[in-house]
Amino acid sequence: MDPLQLHYRNSIIGYYRFGRGPRPVICFHGYGEEGTAFEFLGKYAGDEYSFYAIDLPFHGRSQWNDGPNFTPQDLLQIAEQLLQGASTINQPLTLLGFSLGGRMALSLYQAIPTRISKLVLLAPDGLKVNSWYWLATQTRLGNKFFAFTMKKPGWFFGFLKLLDKLKLINASIFKFVNYYIGDAEVRRLLYTRWTTLRKIRPDISRIKKEIAGKNTPVRLVYGKHDRIILSSVGDKFRKGIEGQCSVTVIAAGHQVLHEKHLEDILAALLH
Repeated sequence: MDPLQLHYRNSIIGYYRFGRGPRPVICFHGYGEEGTAFEFLGKYAGDEYSFYAIDLPFHGRSQWNDGPNFTPQDLLQIAEQLLQGASTINQPLTLLGFSLGGRMALSLYQAIPTRISKLVLLAPDGLKVNSWYWLATQTRLGNKFFAFTMKKPGWFFGFLKLLDKLKLINASIFKFVNYYIGDAEVRRLLYTRWTTLRKIRPDISRIKKEIAGKNTPVRLVYGKHDRIILSSVGDKFRKGIEGQCSVTVIAAGHQVLHEKHLEDILAALLH
């Protein structure tokens, strides 16, 4: 594992390189994770691929010092700077994103579709607009209310427990949300991360047109038992681009990015 970093504007972006293969893959991790989540891929596919896994703002070793505004242009410039340093700037790229990282991969594809040879998305965010996320990050009033709730979450705890008691919320989602509001530092990071990354909003209609026009292979992998991001979203996205896009559902929950699912991930990368 090579822990590396690059300087971008006033910030330091941490990233890792796994493997020494000729085919570059840019990897984007999930919420609360970091680039090391992809390390196992270097052990099994490092002769075929070089994996470059970026730590997103306010994750891992990255130090984001450019305010609560991370834009698609920032994402593109960071990726190009990384590839320039790795001397792979002109080679076709594979993009690999898990959960939140799926939204990053989609945004980067939208910016440079002609340079992307394949898009591999594991339980990806970004294919469907989450109404709560939109309200909390895309509207001024919603963002203020979001900030208030992260500082004083008592009312939300009560509301969440009521929904759980009335069986109006899935147990997995209850557990997931309860974890992310149960600790003051975790809440602070949630607000900071969500707000900072709010401008990464892939245009799905445009992306599908590019996929069809450029004949870009897209591999979507979902967990059968995932209650956070459902495979039905992938099925809907696939309509109209069936020749380029496949949906695979595996025996997993939301955490599709794991060594025990290596066979399915490599199949998505290689085929």
